[in-house]
Amino acid sequence: MTAETPLAAHRKIARGELAPGCPVHADADGVWHVQDVAAARAMLRSTETRQAGFNAENAAKLEGRMRLPVLYRDGPEHRENRRQTAKYFTPRRVDTAYRSLMERLADEQCAVLRRRGEADLSQLSFALAVAVAAEVIGLTESGSMAARLNRFFEGTAAPNRLAEVLKEVRSNANMALFYWRDVRPAIAVRRRERRDDLISHLLDEGCTKSEILGECVMFAAAGMVTTREFITAAAWHLLTDDELRAAFTGGDEKQRAAILHELLRLEPVVGNILRRTTADVAVPGAVIPAGARVDVGVAAANLDPGAIGPDAGRICPGRAMPDGVGDAGMSFGDGPHRCPGAYIAIQETDIFLSKLLAMPGLRMVSPPKVGLRPEIASYELTNLRLSVR
Repeated sequence: MTAETPLAAHRKIARGELAPGCPVHADADGVWHVQDVAAARAMLRSTETRQAGFNAENAAKLEGRMRLPVLYRDGPEHRENRRQTAKYFTPRRVDTAYRSLMERLADEQCAVLRRRGEADLSQLSFALAVAVAAEVIGLTESGSMAARLNRFFEGTAAPNRLAEVLKEVRSNANMALFYWRDVRPAIAVRRRERRDDLISHLLDEGCTKSEILGECVMFAAAGMVTTREFITAAAWHLLTDDELRAAFTGGDEKQRAAILHELLRLEPVVGNILRRTTADVAVPGAVIPAGARVDVGVAAANLDPGAIGPDAGRICPGRAMPDGVGDAGMSFGDGPHRCPGAYIAIQETDIFLSKLLAMPGLRMVSPPKVGLRPEIASYELTNLRLSVR
């Protein structure tokens, strides 16, 4: 079953071969595949797994030499870290500390579009996502960070070994530039005087500069890149569906959030989450052995007709979801590693798109080009051209 079948009737981004609701199974390479909601939840909530994606193999080489970013940690240490940093992501915190910032930044990006007459939405949304996440993290002492991060997370696949080596060299150079221009100045300021942000917390924890850099890169990928892609994907849907657009622009905040959650369920930015089992893990329909590599198919599970309904491929804001499953399905993950910035992402998307769609004369000049970012198993949408001329 593919993403082009009627099961995914409203999905714009093809995710390759999918089998939503298919029983858990291992392929010829020994990789276990999970493509239904119940098994995906069980796997992601298990305490007997470790991260296997997002460059986990390289991160494992540093274990014992430095404190790994929270993405690569599990167990009591991970739970305690998430408990201590949860305060930066609560709805109350987001509303009181970041809403006015989001409003101002959204106005600025709309002004850029108005001044130019035409612009690439992915660039506008990235500038917004970077500035919001920078405030949460504490990367507030530099300028032009969006351009540096855009080069660092360049998603084009290398066609051969030489190109792969050159890409790695450029990536390392961009990492160094990100450290010297953005992370290092932020650390220096917060060493002198702590602020209420993540970098200050990491300094209080005794983290080294390298460890703080690792956390900043992880949050940049998780909070900046993914939010940019979702803003573009949601706008693509809203700009090509008059009825949905009218419901969004005419709805209150709760109704708009329901639409955004449903669009995210249909178009999860991260389509697959990879885990490795450290013991036998029982999930509905199977026992996955210790040491197995597991591909949790978020994009497939979000279309699971047994959990979401027979119309899982259609846009239905406010649909009834199974107990314990969020309105966005599995798109924010689940269990100990569930995305902490879920509320931030939805709120800044709501604020920006509400202002954007209210601009007189707004129209889509061209749909985005769709690519993949293999390092975070996500889609990449570029060159969705908007015009207000």
